[in-house]
Amino acid sequence: MKTAVYPGSFDPVTNGHIDVIERALKIFDKVIIAVGDNPEKKPLFSTQERMDMIKESTNHLKNVEIDKLSGLLLNYVKKKNCNIILRGLRAISDFEFEFQRALMNRKIDNEIETLFIMTKESYVYLNSSIVKEMAMFRGNVNPFVPKIVEKRLIEKFKYSKRHKSLDN
Repeated sequence: MKTAVYPGSFDPVTNGHIDVIERALKIFDKVIIAVGDNPEKKPLFSTQERMDMIKESTNHLKNVEIDKLSGLLLNYVKKKNCNIILRGLRAISDFEFEFQRALMNRKIDNEIETLFIMTKESYVYLNSSIVKEMAMFRGNVNPFVPKIVEKRLIEKFKYSKRHKSLDN
């Protein structure tokens, strides 16, 4: 069984992330979504909340495992008896950062490969930070995130879905 580990903070998971997962499942038998904390960011949602939202957002997919990532990614990948790290790319700026990371990982362990999946062009601009900012200012995040994420963002920022954004 060919397995890939898709690591990220997923704070929150977006439709762009789901797109990468769905497309990866056309290539791999199983995708492990490894939810970690970025030490440079303060997450809006706890690790468990993020894992729960991903689980509900991917319940239509087979062969998806959601797990907590702590420590070095390469150690985690080995522990899972895997040798593929999956990364989503949106733009050139993503590539530059991810390419450096992939080369560093290869230098440490050349048995582990990093594969990139380009997101659909309709999600190129989308990231979790933009979604959180839109939700904080009561913008409509419905087109950008799964239903459960929209619901949790509304709860987190304590507003009614019926509230109309000034932008609408």
